[in-house]
Amino acid sequence: MSEQELREALAAYAHEAWSGWMKYMIDVKRGWPDAYGGWTIAAESLERWRRQMNTDYADLPESEKASDRAEADKMLAIIRGQQ
Repeated sequence: MSEQELREALAAYAHEAWSGWMKYMIDVKRGWPDAYGGWTIAAESLERWRRQMNTDYADLPESEKASDRAEADKMLAIIRGQQ
């Protein structure tokens, strides 16, 4: 596997891990704690996150792959011992 393929595989994993966490937060927690003891998520964030978490990494637009690639770069640094 080339370095670029490894980076993309790690980015796909990062997206999958994030998607799982967001599904849990949205479906179970129903948002973020607010000052009133409830949970709030801004409508535009919720809409974007739902679309992203239900989209495979490979199908995301390049602009949205950037954060997953940044996570992959962090993992690569750990693998290389450059943390």
